Amino acid sequence: MPAHILVAGGGIGGLATALALSRNRHRADVFEQATVFGEIGAGVQLGPNVTRRLQQLDLGTGLAAIAACPDALVVHSAGNGAELARLPLGSAMQQRYGAPYFCVHRADLHGLLLEAVRARGTGALVTATHIEQIETSDDLVCVSSTDARAWEGEALVGADGLWSMARQQLASTSATEPPRVTGHTAWRALIEQSALPMALRRTRVDVWLGPQLHAVAYPVRGGDWLNVVVIAESAPAGDARDWDQASSIAALKQAMGRSCASLQALLDAMPGWRAWSLSDRAPVASAADMAHERVALVGDAAHPMVPYLAQGAGMAIEDALALAEALGNGSAAEVPAAFSRYADARWARNARVQARARRNGEIFHATGAVRLGRDMAMRMLGAKLLDQPWLYGG
Repeated sequence: MPAHILVAGGGIGGLATALALSRNRHRADVFEQATVFGEIGAGVQLGPNVTRRLQQLDLGTGLAAIAACPDALVVHSAGNGAELARLPLGSAMQQRYGAPYFCVHRADLHGLLLEAVRARGTGALVTATHIEQIETSDDLVCVSSTDARAWEGEALVGADGLWSMARQQLASTSATEPPRVTGHTAWRALIEQSALPMALRRTRVDVWLGPQLHAVAYPVRGGDWLNVVVIAESAPAGDARDWDQASSIAALKQAMGRSCASLQALLDAMPGWRAWSLSDRAPVASAADMAHERVALVGDAAHPMVPYLAQGAGMAIEDALALAEALGNGSAAEVPAAFSRYADARWARNARVQARARRNGEIFHATGAVRLGRDMAMRMLGAKLLDQPWLYGG
């Protein structure tokens, strides 16, 4: 008999998990604390390792319809705007890795997954549910909410993000430790490209590297919109749990200081800014950080990471398919062994991505001699430094 699995969290990771499980006829009930299923934020970069998984979920056509396919990744100096390195994307990525490199709006990707989960119809979608208690036994998991409702299933997948409640069910020593506040703040803005002068429009991914900061701009929504993100080493403001704080260009400029004219012009053209504080956890130390008996974690609940490798959503989607593959057509009795196989298969890759993301942050934000060495290496090696075969081909 297919298993009945409770999925805590209705974001990208939770919906991808529910969809992947439903393909093997498992019932996956998804519980979201918001009153409606939706996503905040703006852009997401999806490398070939991620688009390949979405194609496996039969979402390739729908994904191509909502995505932009940038033709290159170009790295600049934030100080003078000079080009440091370039990596061809577009057809080059498709030929090398067998899948495209896409940029999407987070809400569009979430909507694509939600539509697919609803079309499958194998489980319930429950909103306005803030889970406050989880109880497990040898063969069941029960979750209860703050408004005294309760649900029972044969397993629980925690897709409930950085401040995960499900994480506390793990046996690892880090299960109850709070996330690490990095001291980095991110600002994001989104604008329709037709509202920009031609010189500021983008068909590629542009990155600017500066002392203790970097910026990135890339097209989304079929190329019709432009997503801009700036991350600076700046004292966090507001609630660390709030991913959608109101901000301003003045606050952004105060944090980042002076930059080249082309970048400043792009930032000034944005109609408004939202901000959030970046937090993460230490890289996953073992399989025990991802699963324990009838509880497994996916995405940020297991391995939150800084966005310097653009793989947060990607690792959640990889997790979802790996978990469904580990369970296969297995019954409820096979869940603990399947979750153990899943964690064994995933923890080391996730740890590597977490560690590389942290390292990239140090490189992107380097100062002094390290910055000069970084720029020289990029000018000499270019695409060889920017390509990630271990990641995109994995």
